[in-house]
Parts: sequence; structure tokens; C-alpha cells
Amino acid sequence: MTRLAGKTALITGAARGIGRAFAERYIAEGAQVIIADIDEERAVQTASDLGKNAVAVRMDVTDPASIDMGIGLGLSHFEKIDVLINNAAVFTAAPIVEITQDDYQKTFDINVKGSLFTLQAVAKHMIERAQGGKIINMASQAGRRGEALV
Repeated sequence: MTRLAGKTALITGAARGIGRAFAERYIAEGAQVIIADIDEERAVQTASDLGKNAVAVRMDVTDPASIDMGIGLGLSHFEKIDVLINNAAVFTAAPIVEITQDDYQKTFDINVKGSLFTLQAVAKHMIERAQGGKIINMASQAGRRGEALV
């Protein structure tokens, strides 16, 4: 299938896990994919595994300069971004009474601030292009209900 032929997607946290699965499927559907991840070595390996329609960029979503640089590198390779999948995220698997201020800050910086400012930077590109686009923000089911830590 080629439902995404001619489209370019930037996927954060795409070096492994769900992000990589998105990248694999998008490429199978004909898209070009920017593999954005803080783990540059793993992102490069993932892009290499996925072939010529994938490029790796190091992106730390907690750092606006890194977001801009990653987007710029992706654009220099594929020239546009039609889809953003805000997938980079972390969580602390600890009892609530043991989560530290640092745990909270890291989670907030990546999951909230990172998503917002990556979205903002890509949206500016999409608005300038005036060709529309899609922005997909991933979230965990854990945000909807609590569960026992086992």
C-alpha cells in the first residue's frame, strides 16, 4: 500500500518501541520518515535498518534549540514535514510516595513541555508551507485511570 506516498513524517522517540513501529508502518505506506530521538546512535541504526526513506536526527525534546536543529536537519533531507507524531515520553514506575521532584520534572519536561514545543515548531513550518498537515500527540492510558503497581 502507498496511502502515504509523497508524505514526510517526523516521529519523536522513533529509535525504538512504538515510535519505531510507527516509522516502519509509515515507510510501508510510502512515507519518508525522520527518526527523531535523543539516542542518536540508536536512531542512526533504526534509520539504517529502515532504508533510504528514513533519516535519523538527534533531538532532545526538552531543548528548544535541539528541536529546531532536528527539524532543520530533517527538512534539509526531505524538504517538508506533513505529519508530526509526538511520541517521545517517559514515566516513573515507582510507588507514588517514592516519586521525587527530579522524576516529576523530567517527566513533565519530556511529556508535556517537549510535546508542546515540538508541536509548535512543526506547526510553524506547516503554516509557512500552507499545505496543511497532521499532528498526532501520543498519550498513555495511564493518564485516564490509576492502576496498582505490581
